[in-house]
Amino acid sequence: MNDGRAQPLRRGDLVDDPLQQFRLWFDEARGAVEVPEAMAIATATPDGAPSVRMVLLKSFDARGFAFHTGYVSRTARELDANARAALLFHWRPLGRQVRVEGRVEKVAREESDAYFKTRAPGARLSALASRQSEPVASRDELEARVAELREAHGDDPPLPEHWGGYRVVPAAWEFWQHRDDRLHDRFAYLRDGGSWRIVRLQP
Repeated sequence: MNDGRAQPLRRGDLVDDPLQQFRLWFDEARGAVEVPEAMAIATATPDGAPSVRMVLLKSFDARGFAFHTGYVSRTARELDANARAALLFHWRPLGRQVRVEGRVEKVAREESDAYFKTRAPGARLSALASRQSEPVASRDELEARVAELREAHGDDPPLPEHWGGYRVVPAAWEFWQHRDDRLHDRFAYLRDGGSWRIVRLQP
């Protein structure tokens, strides 16, 4: 039985700029996937022990891919020690994956604050209350902390010092398209001086 996700991907289908290629695919994913901005991010400790989790892409442009998290989280601790990461977008209804690898930097505090103000009050209070990835005795303790912060700040809590954004600056990209015979189409964009070199990879 043919899989409706299967589509050919040829070199001639790709634009020379990987950011523009991502934008084209992301726009298509918006019409086909419930949460196209969901992405896995893999980090590693200095001695190479990996970890991975799902986060939400909040913006992307020529500077890279931005997401937000607690600066005391495991993600943040690993990035502080080893400032490199890999991203994966999987848009199953389209039979597509995109991988991005590169160095990571913190976004400007002003940018984190601007995004923080767009979050619902409950999400802002949760970010303020949580020391992400650290142990807690119970959910009741967390909810009590949120209640105290709501009493203190109402529905307009400030940006916490322990929370903000990171940006993955791409050094390599891969675009993957499903094929029924598992001879999938894969193309990598690799840095070549000031431009990008596109190579087909074996599946």
